[in-house]
Amino acid sequence: MLRFKLRSFPGRSLHKAIQTSLSGASCRFSSNPEYPDADVVVTGAGIAGVTASIAAAEKGASVVLLDDAHGGGASALSGGVVYAGGGTSHQKAVGYGDDTPDNMFQYLKAETRDAVDEETLRRFCNESVSRIEWLESHGVKFEASLCPHKTSFPTDKHYLIFSGNEKVHPFNQLAKPAPRGHRAVGRGLSGDQLWKPLFRSAMEAGVRFLPAAKVDRVLVNEDGSARGIEFKCLDESANSFSQHRNLTSVGKTVQLAAPRIADWFLNRADRLWSRDAIHRSINAPAVILAAGGFTFNEDMRQKYLPEYSQVAPLGTRGDDGSGIHLGQSVGGSVDKMENMSGWRFLYPPTALIEGVIVSQTGQRFICEDIYGAFLTDRMIRDHNGRAYLILDSTQRDKALQQLREQTRPEFCIPRLHSLKWDHVKASSLPDLATKLGLPAAPLHQTIASYNDAIAEGAPDPMNKHPEFCSPVAKPPFYALDISPRRTGLHVVHGLTLGGLRVDGKSGLVLRGDNTVIGGLYAAGRTAVGICSNGYVSGLSLADSVFAGIRAGEHAATLSKS
Repeated sequence: MLRFKLRSFPGRSLHKAIQTSLSGASCRFSSNPEYPDADVVVTGAGIAGVTASIAAAEKGASVVLLDDAHGGGASALSGGVVYAGGGTSHQKAVGYGDDTPDNMFQYLKAETRDAVDEETLRRFCNESVSRIEWLESHGVKFEASLCPHKTSFPTDKHYLIFSGNEKVHPFNQLAKPAPRGHRAVGRGLSGDQLWKPLFRSAMEAGVRFLPAAKVDRVLVNEDGSARGIEFKCLDESANSFSQHRNLTSVGKTVQLAAPRIADWFLNRADRLWSRDAIHRSINAPAVILAAGGFTFNEDMRQKYLPEYSQVAPLGTRGDDGSGIHLGQSVGGSVDKMENMSGWRFLYPPTALIEGVIVSQTGQRFICEDIYGAFLTDRMIRDHNGRAYLILDSTQRDKALQQLREQTRPEFCIPRLHSLKWDHVKASSLPDLATKLGLPAAPLHQTIASYNDAIAEGAPDPMNKHPEFCSPVAKPPFYALDISPRRTGLHVVHGLTLGGLRVDGKSGLVLRGDNTVIGGLYAAGRTAVGICSNGYVSGLSLADSVFAGIRAGEHAATLSKS
């Protein structure tokens, strides 16, 4: 048996690769060690921070953009889906040009509830088309290739999807369904194809980028308004800077697939930074906090989200709540901190949602075609994080046949593992209930009610779309454990949704008494936003673009006045 010692990992060849690896987009770094004053300083170089920087620079402001790593954040690791509607050119190209801002608003009002005020949500919808055009003007590419089946993330054949609950009851009764998931063109998870063009645009607009920089403190005036920041960073001319960049780059690359290996690289990067970072400060009348959420802060998660302990963090180590803490340290208030999005998707393949989900009581509690984050939240909050998907042999065989066509290669392995090996199998429903430790009578009644509705042509008891209703009738029967897991092939990842409260018109951070903190803004997952009550694919990135532009433009105006 081969054994590897962590102390000697990763070996000479990988060490050589690390030394020559690059972190991604070409960067233009500030070479001035004094870091002169700026009109606007932005903390966090993910999508929210980069869009804020561009928006401020285009209004004539001098901008400094800092990042605790080397840019990208969770956004660059994402699927690159931006939620947009109201009649985008890509919607029109596939026959959905009749999607209006009001139609989008009616859907999102039901989906997001009171996450933001109605005026802000209206603005988000009314400006949706122009934001997609703004992204394209800065080099992001989208494509009008509509995925023909329900999917959580499409293959590289398709770049426009129904990314939420648009076709699911009761949302499909409130607004006309339309595909609004605009995925940046690129192979695989294409978040970097969204971030890189924007980062290049920021550099071309004259934004000064300071990587490996962590903000310690927001400086304030006597009236409590922001006047700059204190931070620590690595000297870009030092050897430790390039080593930190390379270690961070490799760590982020393998983080989702191999978190322990990622820790090996990132821990070494952290030690370099702690050893060599130097203190600096920048004076600026406007400070924008866009440093991500707190999914990697276990203490904060235990405080606000203890029930989500079995959901693995999605993002980067920079999602440690530091941006939220900075805002709180000068009087900012928080909200929605108890909300998190974790994704247990049943689809693709779509045959899986023809089955029935039951809790430990043996009863259904949700329609199977619901978006994966809603399913996870209901499992965790109402059913102790436990549930099973019940299939008959026809549904299982159909799912296996659909697997190759509908499912991305990297997602096929866990699906195949569940369908072929990681399940409970029985010749009858009573035997299946016994093997699962479920009460047999409720399970029998649940399946009977489901099958009877199909036979009678009646609506599904849980209002699942008729397209996905087929009887659970042919033995053998299968049960797939869909409970959230923090590790393994069937891991459920998630991100936090709460953050600093902000003014809907400007993005300025709010105190507990609803007064604004002058010059201090928050955007992205550092702030409460459109998706803070519930997430559908693309809504976090879309909110980050919306909030970033809002904060950047207002900050530029403030700094000039």
